[in-house]
Amino acid sequence: MGFKCGIVGLPNVGKSTLFNALTQTAAAQAANYPFCTIEPNVGDVAVPDPRLAILADIAGSKEIIPTRLTFVDIAGLVRGASKGEGLGNQFLANIRECDAIAHVVRCFEDGDVTHVEGRIDPLSDIATIETELMLADLESLERRIAQIEKRAKGGDKDARDLLALAERSLAELKEGRPARAAGVGRDERRLFQSLGLLSSKPVLYVCNVDEASADKGNAFSDQVKQLAANEGAAAVVVSAKIESEIAVLPQAEQKAYLEAVGLSEPGLDRVIRAGYDLLHLVTFFTAGPKEARAWTVERGAKAPQAAGVIHTDFEKGFIRAETIAYDDYAANRGEAGAREAGKFRLEGKDYVVADGDVMHFRFAN
Repeated sequence: MGFKCGIVGLPNVGKSTLFNALTQTAAAQAANYPFCTIEPNVGDVAVPDPRLAILADIAGSKEIIPTRLTFVDIAGLVRGASKGEGLGNQFLANIRECDAIAHVVRCFEDGDVTHVEGRIDPLSDIATIETELMLADLESLERRIAQIEKRAKGGDKDARDLLALAERSLAELKEGRPARAAGVGRDERRLFQSLGLLSSKPVLYVCNVDEASADKGNAFSDQVKQLAANEGAAAVVVSAKIESEIAVLPQAEQKAYLEAVGLSEPGLDRVIRAGYDLLHLVTFFTAGPKEARAWTVERGAKAPQAAGVIHTDFEKGFIRAETIAYDDYAANRGEAGAREAGKFRLEGKDYVVADGDVMHFRFAN
């Protein structure tokens, strides 16, 4: 199961620097000119989770395998992208393939790094990209609604439901709000996603600040945080420059570096976790002598779906899930202790997986 988070923003806001730090590679060229990233760069990153090491220690696991999230570094967008300006068409096509957006916003001043519009104004930068996404969606919806209407009139139930979602989205867009403001329920999400609307994707604002502001942010990032709060979105403060320096240090030296700059953890850990939360994901674990492993399912997934993430046969032949909450597993030092404490549970097909569940699946061959 793959989940993609697209890193977007105007040129020269620090997208490629952030991506390089995320993947600890130099795959994306960071340079002081627009469109230095011509093709989207893709990198898988481990989702930081200290619970895994504790599970591995208790279970005597030989290997630790974290769950992962995919980040895609996408070429910078400029005003007019919805009409094909700059690399607009390519940008829009690449972001359409992602599940969520990590919107990097420039929240620092630096005369040596040019801004594509000649000034530092994070809210205006956000509005520029949001507007281009909404304009592209308006054009797409107005073209598609007539086609959907024909199918709906022919008695296609899915088309009727899709038409209702399209009309709700169009109404929001005409009021200057993104399609995600349409308030889509969990049971409507999959059909809604089939519309392929760019402004329907959940957004995480990544405030790229100067090194001195890496711990608490600055006036620019405070503006973005307030905007995110008003939208019900999330915002994370990082210094891409500091993160790129941390990424190339040996593990043993990273802690001392973080302490020196007043940070308790890399900002990228917060970005990854926030991206994970943004996609409505939860983690469950399997643990044994061979490996302690984290697995990903969407929030609300039931036990058979979780089993299917490990192997499709597990879902098809699902019988039950032997389940221990992480806190109970850790407090009782493993499965045997959890059983003795009455914390071991047998869950059936309707059980909704909780974040941190340690699970073992029984299935029929």
